[in-house]
Amino acid sequence: MSNSNIPDSDPIIVAPTNLPVKDDDSLDYDALARNIEKFCNTALSGFVIGSYGGEEFHISEQEKVKAMKTVAEAHSGRKFVIGGIDALSPTEAIRMSELYAKNGADMVRVRIPPSSPQHYHKKPNQESIQAYFEEISRNSPLPIIPIHQPKSPGGIDISPQELSDITSMDNMFAYIHSLNFRYETRMPAFINPKVKFWSCNGALLLPSGMIGAVGACLLFGNWGPHIARDIIDLCINKRFQEAQELQQKINWIDFLGISWGVGVQKTGLNLLGYEGTIPRKPNLPLDLDQIEEIKDALIFAGILNSDGSPAPQI
Repeated sequence: MSNSNIPDSDPIIVAPTNLPVKDDDSLDYDALARNIEKFCNTALSGFVIGSYGGEEFHISEQEKVKAMKTVAEAHSGRKFVIGGIDALSPTEAIRMSELYAKNGADMVRVRIPPSSPQHYHKKPNQESIQAYFEEISRNSPLPIIPIHQPKSPGGIDISPQELSDITSMDNMFAYIHSLNFRYETRMPAFINPKVKFWSCNGALLLPSGMIGAVGACLLFGNWGPHIARDIIDLCINKRFQEAQELQQKINWIDFLGISWGVGVQKTGLNLLGYEGTIPRKPNLPLDLDQIEEIKDALIFAGILNSDGSPAPQI
């Protein structure tokens, strides 16, 4: 599992990577490379290609692969790349892992398949979640990060025992918890100590850190990776009051990201001097009032200066 691109120490902060879009709705790979070069001078540890914040359902597999190659070439070993996989078939997940490994990925993020309402039992006539991950674990050329991301925020797709079994398998690097935080507070007790516990959301950085998170994969990482790093680091060192002060500053911008979708990611990047561009259709750019509120929220977070210019990220 050793990879020189992956940090040896925590916190590790990664973000769904924005894919710039041209006026003709095609992806702008040159702009993507320029953005990656800028990100290499921030606290962001790595990039995630093929995840919801990166408009995964709006791009083809061929575009994902080209974007992955572009990112890998642009960071030139300074960061690392995670490829997003959302496949119900373990055979397909393995194929995608092999494809991503050939095109610059260092790890794969695999979404835990949807479960039945009786989540402690497998669906009738379907292999268990353990069997799904056992096959991927055995055959993936890359380390694996299971992500718990049910369709509904309060949903559950994995039981504690299933998580224990999966994180005990070979080739597992981290587990990303879901938005169902009441449920997830119980899960760290079942994660194998060799596997990292990561937060999924900017608004949950503090509570995640308080129950043991040592990293995060989150939309907010595009704008303030240094703040996400600092909140988790303060929690690791039991300095919760300082972490709370930072958390209170970022909740506004993270709330807007949840409320308005990928347009917030792109607008925030535009305001920070990146080439965020616009969402891919059918999503539309944000209106002027929304842009102004995003600017105000980024100023409140200390990510922009009071005049709207990017603040230093230390």
